[in-house]
Amino acid sequence: MSIDENILQAREIIRDAEAILITAGAGMGVDSGLPDFRGNEGFWKAYPPMARLGISFVEMANPQWFDHNPALAWGFYGHRMNLYRKTQPHEGFALLLKLVAQKKNNYFVFTSNVDGQFQKAGFADERIEECHGSIHHLQCARPCSNHIWDASEITVQVDEEQFQAQAPLPQCPHCNGLARPNVLMFGDWSWIGQRTQHQSQRLSDWLDAVQQDQQRLAVIELGAGTAVATVRYTSENIARAFNGRLIRINPRDYHVPQGHIGISLNAAEGIRRVVEG
Repeated sequence: MSIDENILQAREIIRDAEAILITAGAGMGVDSGLPDFRGNEGFWKAYPPMARLGISFVEMANPQWFDHNPALAWGFYGHRMNLYRKTQPHEGFALLLKLVAQKKNNYFVFTSNVDGQFQKAGFADERIEECHGSIHHLQCARPCSNHIWDASEITVQVDEEQFQAQAPLPQCPHCNGLARPNVLMFGDWSWIGQRTQHQSQRLSDWLDAVQQDQQRLAVIELGAGTAVATVRYTSENIARAFNGRLIRINPRDYHVPQGHIGISLNAAEGIRRVVEG
C-alpha cells in the first residue's frame, strides 16, 4: 500500500481506539533538534571533542568514566542535561497530548529517551515509563544506597572546548561521593532501576485494566530504531498480547509484522499527518 493509504488506515485505528499507548525512541527527540547519536558520525558531529579523542557514543556512555575521568563523564552528561533543559518539544508532542485528551486521557507512554521531553510537553509523570532512566534524576556513582533524587536544582558548568565539567561536580547527599545520572548506560552494573521498575508496574497495571475492560488499544510508535530495539520489541509484544494495532512511524525502519501499519515519515511529520489529519 502507498503511504497515503497507510495514513488513512492509521487514522481509522486511532479513531476507533479507546486506549492509546505511545512508544518512542531517539527519533522522537531528533525532530526537536536534539542530536542523533546513531553511528559515530552523528555522535562526533554533535560532540567534536569526542571525535578528537576517538571516543564513540557506546564507549562514552559507560559508567567507567565516573571512576576514571569524572570531569569528562560529567562534561558529557552535564552538557546533555543542559541541552535537554533548553530544548522545547516539537509540535508533535502537543498533537499527541490533544489526541489522548480526546480519549479521556486513557493513555500511557513508554520511552527509551532519558531527556524528559514528554513531561516537559505536559504528559503526566505517572503515565510514563522511562525504560533507560532519566538524566533529570541522580544516584550515587558507587552506589552507597538505592536513593534516587531529582536533579532540577543541580547545575553543571561545562567547558565545551575541552568538554570537561568544572568543579564542584554533583555529589551524593549521603556519602558526599560522586553522583551520576540515573541513566542506564552500556555495561552498567551500578544503575539503580527502582524508579523505572515502579513506572513499569504502573504500565502493567494500566494494560491489565485495558484488557479487563476489553478496550480497543492503539500503539503509536515513534522514532524507534533497530540498533537498540527495546522500544520496537515492547510495541510489538504489547500489541500482540493485548490485541492492539501497531502504527510504526519511522523514516527508515518502518517495517511491521503482518496486520499492523508502517509509515515512512519522521516523528513530527508522521504525527501531524496521522493525528491532525
